[in-house]
Amino acid sequence: MSLSTLLRRERAPRPAPAAAPTGGLVEIRGVHKSFGDLEVLRGIDLRIEPGSVTVILGPSGSGKSTLLRSINHLEPVTQGLISVDGEVIGYRRDGDLLHELHEREVLRQRTAIGMVFQSFNLFAHMTALANVVEAPRRALGIPRRRAEARARELLALVGLSDKTEAYPRQLSGGQQQRVAIARALALDPKVLLFDEPTSALDPELVEEVLEVIRSLARAGTTLVIVTHEIPFARDVADTVVFMDRGRIVEQGPPAEVLDRPRHDRTRAFLQRVRTDAGPPSDLSTTTPDLPLHHPEDPS
Repeated sequence: MSLSTLLRRERAPRPAPAAAPTGGLVEIRGVHKSFGDLEVLRGIDLRIEPGSVTVILGPSGSGKSTLLRSINHLEPVTQGLISVDGEVIGYRRDGDLLHELHEREVLRQRTAIGMVFQSFNLFAHMTALANVVEAPRRALGIPRRRAEARARELLALVGLSDKTEAYPRQLSGGQQQRVAIARALALDPKVLLFDEPTSALDPELVEEVLEVIRSLARAGTTLVIVTHEIPFARDVADTVVFMDRGRIVEQGPPAEVLDRPRHDRTRAFLQRVRTDAGPPSDLSTTTPDLPLHHPEDPS
């Protein structure tokens, strides 16, 4: 059954999403990230406006997911700064020095930066309702009755009001991912990160998840999405960012990056995705090692 059918079956009026939190400006400045001798991010500069939708594309190994995980400090950066509404994530300023925050402070910051993973990451021993209730109860200290009421609203919002007592093993992949989205929304984040939210789903389940994300975009939440769903990127994004080899190659409105890309690497990637219906693992066999910046590139 499609998501649209499920939503039509919800009692009227359908629960509305919480008003998008004010703020949600993400600033990424001079970010590098290395794992040992391997440099995965090489000088990333990116500004994500409040309430906007930014879609990040690129081949496997280009640094997309590492960049996403750096925004909420799941991956501490090696160099550079990431801030949300002016607050540096993961660090405390002391003059010209930065000191890494204690885990408790990082967890506080993460309540404003929700994340949806490709592998769902639901608690297998908890019902859908309990999975959504857990974060606001533990992270924000919200009373159980209030947290449960909000969780039911969010599960209805994603078309799962009849699955509140179901365990993850009783749900399809698309349903599990929708529970994960409801769980991320339970903290009313300013920014919501999606890491390949449909890559683990069967093709027939992809659209129901994408439709939920579209509804969040319409509500004005700041979204940062790593995906290889090109038609979805064209439909929902305000800005498309193409990454390769740890750098931003180009960025701009979907009509520019997807229809009139300036860089050979972007064109090669898009051609491969359209041909293979999936992201190429490496572009080095199809394009030479070209310079990655045009003079007018903001990166």
